Amino acid sequence: MKKIKCATTEGFDAKLVEVEATLTKGLPSFSIVGMVSTAISEAKERVKSALLSNEFSFPPKRITLNLSPSELSKSGSHFDLSIALLILLNDAKEDFDDWFVFGELGLSGDVKENIQLYPLILSLANQGLIKKVIVPQESLEKLSKIPDVAFYGVSTLKEAVAILSDQESVEPSICSRSIEYPFYEIGNSKYYYVKEYVEDFIDVKGQEIAKRAALIAAAGMHNLLLEGSPGCGKSMIAARLRYILPPMQMAEILELAKLQVLELKEPDFKPHRPFKNPHHSSTLASVFGGGSHKARIGEVGLAHSGILFFDELPYFSKSVLEALREPMQDNKIRISRVNSKIEYPADFLFIGAMNPCPCGNLLDENKECRCNELEIQKYKNRLSEPFLDRIDLCVVMQSVGVDDKPSYSSKEMHKKVVAAHIFAKKRGQKSFNAKIADAEIEQYCSMNESAVEVLHMAIERFRLSFRSIKKVQKVARTIADLDSSQEIKKEHLLEALSYRRR
Repeated sequence: MKKIKCATTEGFDAKLVEVEATLTKGLPSFSIVGMVSTAISEAKERVKSALLSNEFSFPPKRITLNLSPSELSKSGSHFDLSIALLILLNDAKEDFDDWFVFGELGLSGDVKENIQLYPLILSLANQGLIKKVIVPQESLEKLSKIPDVAFYGVSTLKEAVAILSDQESVEPSICSRSIEYPFYEIGNSKYYYVKEYVEDFIDVKGQEIAKRAALIAAAGMHNLLLEGSPGCGKSMIAARLRYILPPMQMAEILELAKLQVLELKEPDFKPHRPFKNPHHSSTLASVFGGGSHKARIGEVGLAHSGILFFDELPYFSKSVLEALREPMQDNKIRISRVNSKIEYPADFLFIGAMNPCPCGNLLDENKECRCNELEIQKYKNRLSEPFLDRIDLCVVMQSVGVDDKPSYSSKEMHKKVVAAHIFAKKRGQKSFNAKIADAEIEQYCSMNESAVEVLHMAIERFRLSFRSIKKVQKVARTIADLDSSQEIKKEHLLEALSYRRR
């Protein structure tokens, strides 16, 4: 009995599937078993037509194909090629146990691309399960970015048969290639970046405190809340923050490409972190993912390694805001359904923007606020204390003035973020400052005596919670990194405390 390896998607990851075939004597029949979807069942007709169109004979036998493990639900048209090859090469002397085969067959025997191939093969590569694989020729360009995998591209069924019939002499069509973007190397790791600022901070006039907070948020991936009057620049700052975020490792770029495919986009392999800004009317399922039968990824999962921006924050439903607390703390999202239980990584930088009151004019010096105290209180009460406690930096924006001038450009701010990133990595720190584990705070957030004294005074005076204390230390660590200081000093801690929610 011959076997060829393939895979199917289960949630965010790929699961290995072994395609087995037996051809026995009996009344001619063709059946595919193993909890398969309609797309796989329809493969019978595509395979028959492809074989006959290429002058291969269809065996007049009882053909049974099993997709193992049987309890795993399987879907996708990429099983076509492996099914056809097992039928054609069932009597061959060679074994195909080490080969993965992906591809949809046309009726004429041509091998077509499938959008699900990239996330499947990347997931298998990350699990260390795949070394050599036959794929459609059209998919080679994007798949070649996946490291440590030899790809054999085919355009027709005949080419695939030739490869498996002569495994020793055939050479890979292409081996993995690196992306062509500037990078710097620390240890054995490369960090890629793009000097491209589609939206520039030079366009933001005034708002020096908010821009400073944005710089700190970018350098340490700290959650940020911007509060201010309509038109003062909250959304402008959030949109520009994406372009000054820290560089990305190859694993992050590949993971981002996987998310782009899951979002039905063409992967661009660009070291630009994602930016997701769902509308405040978005449902719980669209933000967090879900579905009655097969759970799908939502905006929170698609923002992994990038920014999740909620404009008009208090107008998001209470259920969405409260559900956001867990991924903001745990950096993952769990979706539980009767048919599936799936966990997605959700390690993002959260940015919220809100007005000070329903009409927005409470902080405006030139306009009169039309809201009464009850309306203002009701508006602010939409954000719970546990939710706000997960915000690292809170900034009240200044009113826009005619004398306001631009100061820092995105290029200058990005340069500072990169310098702080290099400084932290040379310290031996693996995660961003906002994501430092509680056990590592003492190791990486060392403070001098005056800073320790200030922290103790702040704890007593402001009655800080344990979470708030850790967040202040992490923000102070980022400010110290921007100053290239090995230890946290008094001025770093005082600035961190100034961004505390009042």
